[in-house]
Amino acid sequence: MTEFLQFLITGLSVGMAYALISLGFVLVWKSSSVANLALGQLVLLSSWFTYGMLVQAGFPLWLGFPLVIIFALFLGWVIERFALRPLIAQPILSLITVTLGLAYFIEGIVNFVWPWSVDALPRLFPIEPIHIGGAVVSQQYIWVAVISLIIFGLLTLFFRYHRMGIAMRATADDQLAVQACGIPVTRIFSMSWMFACVVAAIGGILISSIGGITHGLVETGLKAFSVVILGGLDSFAGAIIAGPIIGLSESFGGGYLTPYLWAGVKDIIPFVIIIIVMVIKPYGLFGEERIERI
Repeated sequence: MTEFLQFLITGLSVGMAYALISLGFVLVWKSSSVANLALGQLVLLSSWFTYGMLVQAGFPLWLGFPLVIIFALFLGWVIERFALRPLIAQPILSLITVTLGLAYFIEGIVNFVWPWSVDALPRLFPIEPIHIGGAVVSQQYIWVAVISLIIFGLLTLFFRYHRMGIAMRATADDQLAVQACGIPVTRIFSMSWMFACVVAAIGGILISSIGGITHGLVETGLKAFSVVILGGLDSFAGAIIAGPIIGLSESFGGGYLTPYLWAGVKDIIPFVIIIIVMVIKPYGLFGEERIERI
């Protein structure tokens, strides 16, 4: 029972971080139908930039984190304005290819600026573990889950009540109608990329606080993509629900299958889920099913 609780809590916490990162894909897809294939690299770059602010520059937490958020906002604006906006009205494959090229470009920048492969952020959360039942859980996991839930709540309120959030939801449903109302769609596209980079940055910081900064953060972005596939490409609620499912399957699979299979079996579980979902339910659990008649 103790082992079960341990896997349950860690799986839920990591799954919430996956869900938060996956919102970076959902936000861009809903507003512009562009697949953000650079998600993992954005997580990697944001984590290393946080390291640069807190460790290399020596800024305190109250100054370093706002600088990271400002950097993420600026990065999202630059990507949309200079990489994607010139390709408006071009075939969707061109836009997707640009995000793939952007992924390799960001990865090259990271390898140039921070050539070493592994490092760690300064301790962000208390050291003392928490006893839940018979399980001993690091406070990092609890804080990751709590912060992710708070951000989900804030984003939900933003999209439901804020004027810009409502405009972004409307753009996801009908871009022509939004343009007819006098709302600049290009501004909505910029906002979606800025939000995507911010949630990728926060998710990267939370994941890095648990496992350190490694090149495996790119793989974390791919695992977040499995959350998107399971929940639905255009579903905000689907990402929130699918994230813990992926985290739990990875945690329980790694905990119970490793003694019988191999050490890295937990890393392939999210991708196995992608294959199964694509075969059984291609639109995901909550994705909108679109029927196109020719």
